[in-house]
Amino acid sequence: MSSTQVRGETAIETPQAQKVDMKLEVVVIAVADVERAKRFYIELGWRLDADFIVGDEFRVVQFTPPGSPCSIHFGTGVTSAAPGSARGLYLIVSDIEAARADLVDRGVDVGEVFHRAGPGKPPLRGPDPERHSYASFASFNDPDGNSWLLQEITERLPGRVDADTAFTSSSDLASALRRAAAAHGEHEKRTGQQDANWPDWYANYIVREQSGKPLPS
Repeated sequence: MSSTQVRGETAIETPQAQKVDMKLEVVVIAVADVERAKRFYIELGWRLDADFIVGDEFRVVQFTPPGSPCSIHFGTGVTSAAPGSARGLYLIVSDIEAARADLVDRGVDVGEVFHRAGPGKPPLRGPDPERHSYASFASFNDPDGNSWLLQEITERLPGRVDADTAFTSSSDLASALRRAAAAHGEHEKRTGQQDANWPDWYANYIVREQSGKPLPS
């Protein structure tokens, strides 16, 4: 989700009695050459979940990005959309530069990291100087032109997370611990004393960061 989409807005909760979980499971993209697309997403390091073929008219391939609860489908007979018509598919990462470097190492042509100076202004090269959440991006295309946008998010806006704090990869947890360690170092500088209860402070910081609550000082 881009920062411009949520500016000045707050999350609206559905009344509990009417709430039914609706979890986004799959996004369908269109490709011209199924085998070529399959090779590309394997090279990205995405998990191949399925490749079902039914006769000559139907084939569905499913991939899941690392740590993602949502997958993609492509194949034969799964969509009438034009190949390459999926634009701006967001991939949320905790470290934009590390994520880009990993893709480059895999041979992917990824654009330079950029950030947005404000509405109506052209993007600026490099990550956001203060590494604000939602502010740093990089993009790449698959062989058909379906476009993907990496977006760095480390601290969620209030009300955007329903579930308890959870991490789907050791790298995301490690990044959260590093941010907590840096913040805790500033905390100890402000207090002028060593905090022996740092595990609780770390835990509180990480939970608040992921759930969009005010961070401890």
